[in-house]
Amino acid sequence: MHTLKVLSAAAVSVALASCAVEKSTTPLAPTVAGPIAGVQISAPKTLEPAAGAQIPGDRQPLTLLLENASSTGQRPLTYVVEVATEAGFTNRVFSQNNIPPGDNGRTSLKLPSSLSMGKVYFWRAKALDGANESAYSTPADFNVYTPVSFDKPTLLSPVNNTSVSNVRPTFVMGDAPHQGTPVTVTYVIEVSTDATFSSKVAVWQKDETPNQTSLASPSDLPGGVQLFWHARAFESPVIGPWSDTQTFRAPAPIAPTPAPGPAPGQSCSSQTQPYNVVKCRRDQYGAHMSNDQVVQFEKSVASDLNKSSIGGGPYGLLRKSSGTSCGGYACDIICSGSGAGQKQWDILGDSDGAQTPAWNGPNTPPNIRVDSCDVP
Repeated sequence: MHTLKVLSAAAVSVALASCAVEKSTTPLAPTVAGPIAGVQISAPKTLEPAAGAQIPGDRQPLTLLLENASSTGQRPLTYVVEVATEAGFTNRVFSQNNIPPGDNGRTSLKLPSSLSMGKVYFWRAKALDGANESAYSTPADFNVYTPVSFDKPTLLSPVNNTSVSNVRPTFVMGDAPHQGTPVTVTYVIEVSTDATFSSKVAVWQKDETPNQTSLASPSDLPGGVQLFWHARAFESPVIGPWSDTQTFRAPAPIAPTPAPGPAPGQSCSSQTQPYNVVKCRRDQYGAHMSNDQVVQFEKSVASDLNKSSIGGGPYGLLRKSSGTSCGGYACDIICSGSGAGQKQWDILGDSDGAQTPAWNGPNTPPNIRVDSCDVP
């Protein structure tokens, strides 16, 4: 039994000796013994992202690009790439080795996932041939920033179809929520007479102020109608969505008070001829009388004729139930009587629009249209 144990130990020793592997000195052998003397491998060069690059966070995952290293040896190269949050590469967020070289002297590597936004990163690479390795490339820093985007602002005033006090209201909105760090935010405000904003009456721009942004209307808006407004934020080239639409009403315009005509002058009832009464009253007005002034003129003429010694009255103004009129009266006729006994006189010549005084008549049925003769 003792002899068998010795033989077994010897057999084991021989077997172990036969399995021993010697390190090779052949450059391309997988078992090359340590670094190969005289082999120099240059450091690769980081190309993209370059040092100081600003990268929008929505353009990820990121692709890294390096310029290939060179080697004086025969062994093929692979690369190690590292990404960290500081230049010492203690806090690595990505590392990969055995990266084969790319064509045309460059190697690219797409990261498997997106990096966190709002941080500065550093990346570097080195080349290895399995026995020798290069120095790391000079680290390149880059910033992955949060891209700017906008939500819609909230309209605060005027809202809910309220009636504003004047035609130049102040528009107030809560600032639009946003991501990223915009430098200057501007709002576009549109006002329209329809909900589709196809009939816009105003378009303005206003830079944002903290918390709330307001704009006093620079111009008058239409009054007495429902108006629609909305707004959105932008910082070129990023444009946010339109806000919800709100409505309001500006006060209706006040009808201008017509300028009063000249007050009638002294009575012309002392005239003894009808034409002279008409001319006396016509001379008290300007070159052209408005419709209101014509009615005033006719009432004065009829009143003077009735007060004078001129017969044929009583005189009045002829009602006009259809067609063009001056306040419901014929614009150039004095009348008397009614029905078949009605008489009418033209007291203004209107062939040239000059409203020259006249006394043409009397005209009687059936050559006239009989209507009510109102005596003042």
